[in-house]
Order: sequence, then C-alpha cells, then structure tokens
Amino acid sequence: MIRGKVWRFGDHVNTDLIIAGRYLDNYDISSLASHVMEDLDPDFASRVQKGDIIVAGRNFGCGSSREQAPLALREAGVAAVVAESFSRIFYRNSINVGLVLVTSPEASSIAEGSELAIDLRSGVMEAEGQEMSFAPLPDSLLEILEAGGLVPWMRARTRP
Repeated sequence: MIRGKVWRFGDHVNTDLIIAGRYLDNYDISSLASHVMEDLDPDFASRVQKGDIIVAGRNFGCGSSREQAPLALREAGVAAVVAESFSRIFYRNSINVGLVLVTSPEASSIAEGSELAIDLRSGVMEAEGQEMSFAPLPDSLLEILEAGGLVPWMRARTRP
C-alpha cells in the first residue's frame, strides 16, 4: 500500500519539464532531484516529501527517453505517479528504475493536497472517501518494483 500527499500536474508533462536538459551534464541523481519539476513549480523539489504522489493528466512523460526523469522523481521522494496515460518509454523507464506508475482515467478527480492510498495488487485507490479502480499491475511488474527496479531484480536472480 502506498499513501501520500497529492501534487497535481496537467496533460503532456514532458521529460524536459520533469528534469530540464540544462541539468543533464550532472550525473548526480540527488542533484537532479533538487531541480525536479522546477519549470512547472519552482518550489516543488524543496516541498515534496518522501512518499508523496504526483497525479497528472494525459501523456505524462512524453518527449525524450531520458531515464533521468523517473530517477529524479524517485530520488526526490515521489512514491508514485498516477496519470490518465503515460508515454510508453517513460512508463518502461519508470518501472526499470523502481518508480511506481498507475494508469487511471479517474486521475482528474483527485484533488491537489489530498491524501491518496494506492493498493497495487487489488487495483484500488482511495482519496477523500472516493474509491477508484484501475487495472492492477501484473505480478511480473510488481516483482520488479518491489526489488527496487530492473537491475536489483536481475541481480537477485543471477547471484548464487
């Protein structure tokens, strides 16, 4: 179960808005996290708390295929992103780095600042007394997320 405060963003939040290209000459993920979402909300990185959840509209993560975008979100403390839809490559990159994504057409009904609870196994979310359903994540993706991403998941399977 994931529980956190909701941060709202709109449609078509691209990877350059998640972490601007001007910071990509720095390979320190904690440094990138200090700039996450700053072109949409300059105070986001300083106010987001570990376990908070981003809720967005359609096509979240569109744009380039940079893995730094989901890495910066995860490092900033974002526990999950719930959106009406995701860019396909962003979705896969997020799973690979251990960032939880939930696709929900009901995402637009979740208010900024509300407390959101997400049960990935049952496919149920609840915010302010409103229960919403989504397609539960397959066990294979849950295993990768629970391991912390694809690399830790692979390491656990290849080491004696």
